[in-house]
This record gives sequence, C-alpha cells and structure tokens, in this order.
Amino acid sequence: MITLATARLDAVEIEQLEAICRSHSEYWRVSGDQDPDTMTRESIAAMLREDATAEGCETVVARDDGGRVAGFAQLLLRHPVDGCPWIGLLLVDGQRRGRGYGRAIVGAVEERFRGEGVPAIRLGVLVANTAAQPFWHALGYRRIDLRPDRAKGRPTIVMEKAFAEPTLDP
Repeated sequence: MITLATARLDAVEIEQLEAICRSHSEYWRVSGDQDPDTMTRESIAAMLREDATAEGCETVVARDDGGRVAGFAQLLLRHPVDGCPWIGLLLVDGQRRGRGYGRAIVGAVEERFRGEGVPAIRLGVLVANTAAQPFWHALGYRRIDLRPDRAKGRPTIVMEKAFAEPTLDP
C-alpha cells in the first residue's frame, strides 16, 4: 500500500528525494533539467522547492507501509489551457524500480483525482524518454497529441487516461 502526502521539503525529506533523483541519471540526461554528473543537493532542493511552490502545483511524497519514501510525483492540479490535472513528474526510488511501486503511486494519484470528480488525467512524456512510454501505456494512458512542452519546447507526447463515467441507477 502506498500513501501520498504533500511534500514538506524539510532537510530529511530533501535528502530522501535527492537520493531518488540521483537514482535516475538517464532521465536527467534525456530531459536536460539537471546534469546528473554535477547536480548538487542545493540544485535538487531548489528544483523541488520551485516546482512545489509554483501556483497550482503540488509535490506529493509516496511512502510504503513502513513509512519509507518510495518515490514522489509533481502534480499540476489544473492545467491553464485544458483544465485537466497533470502528472508533471514521477520518480520512484531506483532500488525499487520494476517492483510495482510506480504503478502503485500512479494508482494513488489517480484515485485522488477520481475522488475529486475529474473526468481524466494527463501527462507529457518527452519523446526522447523512450523508457517511460511503455510504462504509461501499460497503465492505460493513450497518446492524444504530440507537441512541444511548455517549459522548454522539447518534443513531448501528451497522454491521457479517461476515468469511467459513473453508472446511474434507473
């Protein structure tokens, strides 16, 4: 079971999230958001704080049953153009990769938004991030567009997962 909580970004949590960030050097190479060879705790903390405090954004930390940090997600609660919630970034502890934690974190995020009554959730996967595309597809996300990302103009596959409409009893 995974629980999500809004990131506190205190010194202990920054250290835990830094370790997760460092376990994804290939992602940072592909995205260009950090240089995995030179990133520092300060640069990671600054990135995390900037994303967590941006208007309409929230960083959630995922913890396992033992309270250990399994990963985190950065969420855009309402996209300024389409009004949908978006998963901006999902990183799972590299030591836990391939063991269902990513799926569980995404499930918890989806459950949250489904409970809020939103019809769909979206995300963008960089075209260059070929390792992530099958993961999202396997979770039921479908490509709906190909366009540059808003932050840096990188080619991005926009994916969406629509939630089933509730069935009304006659």
